[in-house]
Amino acid sequence: MQLEIHGDDLSDPRIAQFLTEHISDMRAVSPPESKHALDLDGLRQPEITFWSVWSAGALVGCAALKHLSPTHAELKSMRTAASVRRSGVATHILQFIVAEARRRGYQRLSLETGAMPFFAPARALYAKHGFQPCPPFNGYTDDPNSVFMALEL
Repeated sequence: MQLEIHGDDLSDPRIAQFLTEHISDMRAVSPPESKHALDLDGLRQPEITFWSVWSAGALVGCAALKHLSPTHAELKSMRTAASVRRSGVATHILQFIVAEARRRGYQRLSLETGAMPFFAPARALYAKHGFQPCPPFNGYTDDPNSVFMALEL
């Protein structure tokens, strides 16, 4: 599968629909106080860079990088379309984000994901690529529904 990753301004309605599905999935499996997925307005912040991932004209994934400090960034809103899950798209996106974080000079890349079974594939992907459990960061608090992970770059 040929993938194209583009910096995205979040103006395409297909992106809005894709992210609406992401938020719906998060609401279905996470209690409201433990839902940290960002909506379109949340992603349109100056400290966040968003990328969309396309294959043959179809939107198949997305991810964002949030600047926390000159040495620390957070992976946000990583998602793949259900139709391409388990096909390597998520690995491709994650490798792109890690490379971009390194290119920007970050020393640490952190993330928050869910602790529920729904998120087990995501946690396994992150662990496979070197992310380790870490304490809450950047205003997050201990939450039995969240897993915090970081990769030292």
